[in-house]
Amino acid sequence: MWRSRARALLLCSSIPRTPTLQPPPHPTRTLSRAPPPRFLSRFLASSPDPIPDATSSSADPFPDAASSFADPFPEASSSPTAAATDDAAEAGEDSLSSMWEEAGDADDIFATTGGADAVADEEEVARVCAVVEATPEDKIASTLADMVVDFNEPLLAAVLLAAEKCSCKKLISLFNYAAKNNPAAKSLSNLEILVGKVADSDEIDKMDAYLLWDSIKETGSVPGSVSTPLLNEMIAIFWKLEKSKAALEVFAKFDEFGCTPDSNSYYLAIEAARKKSMFRSACEVCEKMIGSGCFPNGEKISRILTFLCEGKKVKAAHSLYLAAKEKKIQIPKSALDFLVSASARNDEAVGTALELLEEYQGESLKHAGKSFATVVHALCRTNKLEEANNLLTRMVQLEEYQGDSLKNAGNTFATVIHGLCRKKKLEDAKTLLLKMVDLGPAPGKAVFNSVITALSKQGEMEDAKGLLRLMESEGVSPDIYTYSVLMSGYTKGGMIDEAHALLREAKKIHPKLNRISYHILIRGYCKMEEFEKAIECLKEMRKDGLQPNLDEYDKLIQSLCLKAMDWRRAEKLLEEMEDNGLCLKGISRSLITAVKELEEEEMQSKASQQA
Repeated sequence: MWRSRARALLLCSSIPRTPTLQPPPHPTRTLSRAPPPRFLSRFLASSPDPIPDATSSSADPFPDAASSFADPFPEASSSPTAAATDDAAEAGEDSLSSMWEEAGDADDIFATTGGADAVADEEEVARVCAVVEATPEDKIASTLADMVVDFNEPLLAAVLLAAEKCSCKKLISLFNYAAKNNPAAKSLSNLEILVGKVADSDEIDKMDAYLLWDSIKETGSVPGSVSTPLLNEMIAIFWKLEKSKAALEVFAKFDEFGCTPDSNSYYLAIEAARKKSMFRSACEVCEKMIGSGCFPNGEKISRILTFLCEGKKVKAAHSLYLAAKEKKIQIPKSALDFLVSASARNDEAVGTALELLEEYQGESLKHAGKSFATVVHALCRTNKLEEANNLLTRMVQLEEYQGDSLKNAGNTFATVIHGLCRKKKLEDAKTLLLKMVDLGPAPGKAVFNSVITALSKQGEMEDAKGLLRLMESEGVSPDIYTYSVLMSGYTKGGMIDEAHALLREAKKIHPKLNRISYHILIRGYCKMEEFEKAIECLKEMRKDGLQPNLDEYDKLIQSLCLKAMDWRRAEKLLEEMEDNGLCLKGISRSLITAVKELEEEEMQSKASQQA
């Protein structure tokens, strides 16, 4: 048998050969397999091109057809004349036998190399799709079992791509059934198609996502059966559904599945954690990202930094910033502003905020005034006033604060001055105030009052009153508080007349004063034991339309009883109080009675002595 076939081959090789023609198209229409989908185009700005249509390829469905029909004996077929036939016939049966053994089995020679696995019958695809679309979700497996379908890899791929009207649950059930009956169908490319279809669906719900994840976990037990892009897509699906814990579970499976997280993996996991404000989990993912040295672009780093700062994870945010900077990733200035602000709000990270100001260089430094001001306020809050004052000096030299724009720094100046006054660094406070007067920004009433108050408390009344006059010359009208503070300082220093003079001056500017100014004078006169003037001040208060309250009466009555032992005027004031509807404290009332009884006992004692 084999000898007759060999002779036929030799006879054929002696005939001049015409060029090999392409075989006619297969009589049955076929659906070529589409390339696997590209991932995360729905979630990442840097997504690749969309998935090409499975039927859009214009390539020949039989790309190896020509080579399949090629002559297996190229040397024999190259003979140009019939003389080669005679030479080959003389070789005898022995040479034919040896040549046949070298060429291999005849069945192998005539076999074609075109694989059936590369295509799927379109009619079969349509039949399966129709059945799946018409079958309820919970009966997909039983219905497919009743069909005679060989779910090989290309058929499953074609069905998944062609099933446009199937729910996510149906697609997942279809995949699971096919994979169970033919493990070869459970390929990475088919799993990628399934995940892409589910992710693209507008009707996906959490149950679909969990079913899909269960299928991936079952498939992932085989090494190389899942990929990093596929897991990234799964994280993105859970992120979309706001299932942060599930997304983080997917991220935790990378090592188990033999996959290496890329920059998208870290970014998606952190964004998923952001959905539920899972700051601790985000920090853990961020730490792994820093360790891997695999970072997303600057815009995404900016979002991560902002999220960490919102959760007061300043230390983690700072570490990420430094690591990204080391990788020369360009981070937007807004992210640096946010990081500086967040660090400044944390008392333990104020030093970090001060260091970060050095990151402003070139163009960004021209508009870094807000960050500088934030750090100045933080330094004042933490009583680092010398550093705050020095930084303020640097701040006003920025281009942002040149010219008329310097007025925008007024609040920062005020903060530093308040801090200096609080720490009793009065000379520095006064110097900075005078600098504001000379160079700007123009100080307001609150700044003047702050320094005047601090000077008055320290008894430096001459400097305090000098600032009052400077305040007036700058067009800033002193308020009642300004006068009251100065009056209190004079009263404590025993200069009660100067205090009363300020009261009369204040009445010219403010026709109606508050009771604090009178209260200061009444207490001052009582302290100086000038009770007549204290009572006159009480009358003046009523004359100016202010009714004395319990505090004024109580202070005056106690002073009359304890210092002047004058229970008669105290009793008269008590009657006046009661007429005005005020009720004296029981202690002060008892004090009047006690002084009165003491005087009577003293008089009786003197009378008995005279008798």
